[in-house]
Amino acid sequence: MPQINWEQTLKQSDAWGFLFDKITEELLFGGGAGGGKTRLGCSWLIIVCGMFPGTRWLIGRSKLKRLKETTLVTFFDVCKEWGIEKDKHFKYNEISGTITWNNGSVILLKDLFNYPADPNFDDLGGLEITGAFIDEANQVKYKAIEIVKSRCRYKLDMYDLIPKILMTCNPSKGWPYTIFYKPFRDGVLEIYRKFIQALVTDNPFVSKTYVETLRKIRNSATRERLYKGNWEYDDDPGTMFPYDALTDMFTTKAKDQTEKWITADVSRKGEDKFPVFYWEGLQVKEIVVLPLEIRRDITKASEWLIRYADKKGVRRMHMIIDEDGVGGGVVDTVKCIGFINGSKAFQPKEAADDPTKKVSYANLKSQCYDKLSLLVESGQVGVDYPGDDEVKNNLIEDLEHMKQVDVDKDTPFRVIGKEAIKEELGRSPDYGDSMMMRMYPLVKTKDVEPGFREI
Repeated sequence: MPQINWEQTLKQSDAWGFLFDKITEELLFGGGAGGGKTRLGCSWLIIVCGMFPGTRWLIGRSKLKRLKETTLVTFFDVCKEWGIEKDKHFKYNEISGTITWNNGSVILLKDLFNYPADPNFDDLGGLEITGAFIDEANQVKYKAIEIVKSRCRYKLDMYDLIPKILMTCNPSKGWPYTIFYKPFRDGVLEIYRKFIQALVTDNPFVSKTYVETLRKIRNSATRERLYKGNWEYDDDPGTMFPYDALTDMFTTKAKDQTEKWITADVSRKGEDKFPVFYWEGLQVKEIVVLPLEIRRDITKASEWLIRYADKKGVRRMHMIIDEDGVGGGVVDTVKCIGFINGSKAFQPKEAADDPTKKVSYANLKSQCYDKLSLLVESGQVGVDYPGDDEVKNNLIEDLEHMKQVDVDKDTPFRVIGKEAIKEELGRSPDYGDSMMMRMYPLVKTKDVEPGFREI
């Protein structure tokens, strides 16, 4: 292989150190367009294939077609710049998706999409690889990342290596935010994980025209993400709760703070939370997370809720508790309103005589989340600062991840399922669901509220 002289950006140089240390197993590099993400990954694999003969590496992306159209193009561009020639230094087999080097090293091109026929990624089960580069990792389920990492064992001992996965992506509110960016931001990222933010302004080799193109993007969320590398913005069309509106809740004061309510999402498993929200009007006055020894016991949880309601002066029919699963036992004991997520949405009284007055929701949960998003965005919901950053951040994260699905389809308004959010967050969205249930008495009124989705 020819002598390689690669002039790196400072951020790429930082990443290079982590790619060859004995501590870092997972490196997320990116956080903006034009930062040299894909070039870093391709360069790393070219060099390690030469350094460690007979090793086996993987390049993955959500769809193999996109990998070949984008990542692989960059790979061949880097080879050309470095004088590495196809059929002389390596052979590329498009059918098998392999790049085989003269020294026996191999790069496998893999589709990492979560196909319904292979929900557990069993297709990856027989792999034995040395390391992996996953491009646009935010488009890949973290479960696939974990399985790929579990296959990193091939010739590690021979070369005194450790499992190593390089992932690249632009800012997103999926697992890269939860697992990498947020812990990095808060200074609690695990030692075997690293995050490097690389922006277009960190790359002196990129075209000035491209930099200007990113700077002039009209959509503010897209510009914040791709040009400024802002992880707190989301331009997904299904997004229901703008980040700015969520942070404003903690300084907003609801106008009417007379009616007292309690809402609670019952814990189904020991690791799930059991947050209880105390409301005065649309102002959250207190958020209490029940201790593990109470939330695990239906009887103890029910008794606690009854005492709490008496203390706050909240009558039973102003208590709303998730009735799905084990919550049904709590509802029966407390004798309060039971919230069933999948039940039918409420229709206004007028809809019986005038079908045009019907509202179109897939279920009650979707109807209540839509109502909550409208009130939060218009500044009508307030939250007294809970004094616990974890509670505050979890509430914001829960609502940020709540999205409308099938936005561009002519179907009833439906929000993303709890299991899909749990996969991204790594936990149940208990705080968001507890807040959502406060909308129950509002959507149950006889009149159609302004802004409701009509058929």
